[in-house]
Amino acid sequence: MNIREIIDALERFAPLPLQDDYDNSGLQVGTTETEVSGVLLCLDVTRQVVDEAIKNGCNMIISHHPLLFRPLKKLTDDNIGSIVMNAVRAGITIYASHTNLDNASKGVNMRIASVLGLTDVKPLVEQPDGNGAGIIGFFKEPLSEQQLLALIKQKFGVACIRHNGELGRKISRMAVCGGAGAFLADKAIEQGADAFMTGEIGYHRFFGYDGIIKLIETGHFESEQFTVDLIADILKESFPALKTVKTSIKTNPINYYI
Repeated sequence: MNIREIIDALERFAPLPLQDDYDNSGLQVGTTETEVSGVLLCLDVTRQVVDEAIKNGCNMIISHHPLLFRPLKKLTDDNIGSIVMNAVRAGITIYASHTNLDNASKGVNMRIASVLGLTDVKPLVEQPDGNGAGIIGFFKEPLSEQQLLALIKQKFGVACIRHNGELGRKISRMAVCGGAGAFLADKAIEQGADAFMTGEIGYHRFFGYDGIIKLIETGHFESEQFTVDLIADILKESFPALKTVKTSIKTNPINYYI
């Protein structure tokens, strides 16, 4: 199959119109009519990821985060420019499925809900077509706050969890949003969530929620780490024989001293 067929399958699952206004999902670099030799999957495109694609004989990279997020004013040997030039030289096409995949009804947030074991799930901000931002659902049995934090630490392998202290009640209804989802905290309260987990919250966002909802911040990369598995599943369903490689490169720019 050619690269256009791969893109079509991704966009059937997560149509580009679902992306947020600020986003730049879609084709980033390269051509679409080339035959696919293999696809490398990642959250972030770095120089090392491009080298990994070359080493594995993959002429397509599918990332979650767009490589080209802001307009390039020049194409030089700086960080982003060198990645683009290396990909072009190697004949590698780069495609990003970002907030459209977040907002898809069976997308990133649904995968997070599945990892947590949530049931009766629906978008936190639901659109008429069933897509929408975030996910909210129930635990089969209510969890204590410590049980919830331990579950997240185990399932997401996080080095540390930031939260806003004791809520004082068990957690039955849980809202989640991968990445930078702090803007949905008030929506989680409106929907009756006991807790809201996302990748990034920020210092000032933690104020004002004591005793109302438990806010949990896991780290951006950590919250979206299962997106690579999700994309692999989408491709496997449409193209069982397609060569897919999950990156072995740690692209998380944030490190922890424990």
